[in-house]
Amino acid sequence: MTLRVYDKYDLTTKVKIMGKGFKYLLIAIFVVSLAGCKFSPVKNRVSDKDAAALAAKQQKQKEAENSAQDQRYGAEMGGSFVGRELEDPNSPLAKRVFYFGLDSSTLSPEDRNVIAAHARYLSAHPKVTVVLEGHTDERGSREYNIALGERRARAVEQLLLVQGVPSSQVQIISFGEERPVALGHNEAAWRLNRRVEFLYSGY
Repeated sequence: MTLRVYDKYDLTTKVKIMGKGFKYLLIAIFVVSLAGCKFSPVKNRVSDKDAAALAAKQQKQKEAENSAQDQRYGAEMGGSFVGRELEDPNSPLAKRVFYFGLDSSTLSPEDRNVIAAHARYLSAHPKVTVVLEGHTDERGSREYNIALGERRARAVEQLLLVQGVPSSQVQIISFGEERPVALGHNEAAWRLNRRVEFLYSGY
């Protein structure tokens, strides 16, 4: 039996050859793995101008959808009016001014029924808010009239809250005698100035 002795040169050469082969093997595995991957296409960057145009288009589409929804009101109610419910002149919601007697914050039964319709509308439209403005005639002191205007607005507010309207949808303010709608100094003018007004927003 003959033993072959490798010199130092032969061993170094074989190690280098094996090292190169191993390196090529690693490169081949890497290339194959890349070939098997699925690459997603690179998306083009959207310019600020295009992004603004897209946002405007989406907003316009949303407004059109909301408008179409509002247009269904007349048909659903069986009437001929087409448009927003709050704009229907034949709806109880068209009445938004409520009048009071002298030194009184009591509402009539008829007004209570109309305010109940407003309560139903507000409950069904949680994004809509209303400001209740309390007013008085010119008689009495400024302080008294501010307090009386507030009592009148609160009387209306209480009816809305009792019927399920969240307090976050209702705000009250009293102007007392400061914003008359009739400028005369007689009972006909005073009667028109003793009032609470509904001011809607968000619809």
